[in-house]
Amino acid sequence: MKNVVYSPVGQAMPEKTVTIPPEAFSDAGTAAYWLGGGGALVVSRGTSIMIDPVLEGFDLPLLIRQPITPEGVPRLDAVLITHVDNDHFSRPTCLDLKPVCKSYHAPRYLGEVLAGMGLPGKGHGVGETFTVGDIAVTLTPALHNWQNGAPEYAYRQWAPEDGCGYRLETPDGSIWLPGDSRLLPEQLCQPAPDVILFDFSDNDWHITFEGAVRLANAYPEAALVCIHWGTVDAPGMSPFNGDPNRLPGRVVNPERIKAVLPGEAVRLTK
Repeated sequence: MKNVVYSPVGQAMPEKTVTIPPEAFSDAGTAAYWLGGGGALVVSRGTSIMIDPVLEGFDLPLLIRQPITPEGVPRLDAVLITHVDNDHFSRPTCLDLKPVCKSYHAPRYLGEVLAGMGLPGKGHGVGETFTVGDIAVTLTPALHNWQNGAPEYAYRQWAPEDGCGYRLETPDGSIWLPGDSRLLPEQLCQPAPDVILFDFSDNDWHITFEGAVRLANAYPEAALVCIHWGTVDAPGMSPFNGDPNRLPGRVVNPERIKAVLPGEAVRLTK
């Protein structure tokens, strides 16, 4: 598949990174950009939103160069965080974006954490919709509360609603990031999105490969922008080891699979 190469130990990874320029944040249309890992930037007619940006300071070595740094972001209308794991919730990135970011949004508990960091954070319930500019954002169900089985995270009882996905309704189409999650029945009967930011990690606390195939085939017209692969240099850790080349033989309408480069624009045209 185009853009996919392999590390010396066989880990699938993107061929290169594309730098996101400042002018991308003033786009008159709508575009989605993979930030590496589980993160994305969505710009729609001048409204800009980052989801789970980890632009610096990750605690494992990386296979890629990040497509933008906090210093390269000219402005943001919102940052959305899906859950507390540090490959999605980067405290250094959130703090360093504060001078240019108007608002931060997350599930309720994490919204309190953001506010406690001195950020303009707000928590929301799953199913709740709020607006950022011309974009309607809805929290969708996810299940990723693995922390209850890890003693070092037992400082609270983690509920399913402490994680979420996000559906973004833009003037040019809908973008859905289901978030890190086991496959849920509710995820198979969402309004059909135009683009899915698609995690296909073969991990029991993610969707699993078979679960990802079921999700993809439940929405046979949606573009599948592959995320959560090829970023972290951790060949023994299944959440970071998806291979887009496994998908075409299993996914209906395989031409919609997009193994984009970090920083490459995927444009929406309704």
